[in-house]
Amino acid sequence: MTDVDVHGLDDLEKELMEYAKKASPESVLDTMEKGAKEFVKDLLMLPKPRREIAKAGYTHLIDSFKYKRTDKDIEVGWGKYYGRMVEEGTRKMKSNHHLKPLWEKNKEKYYRIMTKDILD
Repeated sequence: MTDVDVHGLDDLEKELMEYAKKASPESVLDTMEKGAKEFVKDLLMLPKPRREIAKAGYTHLIDSFKYKRTDKDIEVGWGKYYGRMVEEGTRKMKSNHHLKPLWEKNKEKYYRIMTKDILD
């Protein structure tokens, strides 16, 4: 029978407890929120085509990007109901993608932000 290094197991238990704390649902949402914030920041910097709509109180679709945190998830989208129709198109209108291309272009950046948060 071999001797077991009890101190090594204590250290392992402490380290595992630290990872468990970081993996709590609340901390996972905190981490996802950091990535979502950066994504929305990049979305808000997209160029805005100028239209003839210049009346007071008008908000451009790109200016309405935001994220929302729920108890179980983080959602990124538009503040206007027709955002999804512009993004995905309709049977009468072709799609004009905003979210998908920006996400695909920068997803590694968002993953790094979230991974850094987990590892810190």
